[in-house]
Amino acid sequence: MSEAFDCAKCSESLYGRKYIQTDSGPYCVPCYDNTFANTCAECQQLIGHDSRELFYEDRHFHEGCFRCCRCQRSLADEPFTCQDSELLCNECYCTAFSSQCSACGETVMPGSRKLEYGGQTWHEHCFLCSGCEQPLGSRSFVPDKGAHYCVPCYENKFAPRCARCSKTLTQGGVTYRDQPWHRECLVCTGCQTPLAGQQFTSRDDDPYCVACFGELFAPKCSSCKRPITGGSGGETAGLGGGKYVSFEDRHWHHGCFSCARCSTSLVGQGFVPDGDQVLCQGCSQAGP
Repeated sequence: MSEAFDCAKCSESLYGRKYIQTDSGPYCVPCYDNTFANTCAECQQLIGHDSRELFYEDRHFHEGCFRCCRCQRSLADEPFTCQDSELLCNECYCTAFSSQCSACGETVMPGSRKLEYGGQTWHEHCFLCSGCEQPLGSRSFVPDKGAHYCVPCYENKFAPRCARCSKTLTQGGVTYRDQPWHRECLVCTGCQTPLAGQQFTSRDDDPYCVACFGELFAPKCSSCKRPITGGSGGETAGLGGGKYVSFEDRHWHHGCFSCARCSTSLVGQGFVPDGDQVLCQGCSQAGP
């Protein structure tokens, strides 16, 4: 009499039937699957002994059930991401959760080089200067009404230009005749001395320091022959705060307008011209 060869679960004879041997004994296929097979996390069916089983984070799947929850693409041999327990292929994950490039509209893939500014995202190669259209990368830039400029392009486009050299003023500068100037460009037309912070005047729109203006254009004192840098006409305060006296086509500093004989100041006093000289009334009446 032959020895019994029965399923360890259902005790049915295994002679002539397919079975699976385990440490606890042989099992017919149905009993083996019911006892040892895992349940698919997707379809909730048993994963039979003859099915390819995939395992991920304590979950088991039929090969055909291991797929992207959005596009249904098989993930068996594809890179994937798990988001809130849902399996996503890389393409669907990027579409759903990655940023879109503000320039080209394409997805900025995870791990790729990108730039973020003002709540927007760009591929590194798409973040360009609005002027020269070169990548800004890690360079300094200036935003302006939705555009982005590298510093040279911004200065070239928007910074004020010096009235003399026409180059941009990036910092500082002075204003002369309602126009911007580099401090080093605002110089005396005569001696080239810098005029920024100094008292100066102009002639025919050209700036001059007080000394050059006096030498070149101011009337000369009839007594000391030095320039009179005062205002025009009569006893007037002028450039430098000086005052002078004019008579016919001659001019004198206040301090130089005195009697040629007794040296008495004639400012505010009556005087008598005597050739190239002026005399007080007393000296005039005294005769030669």
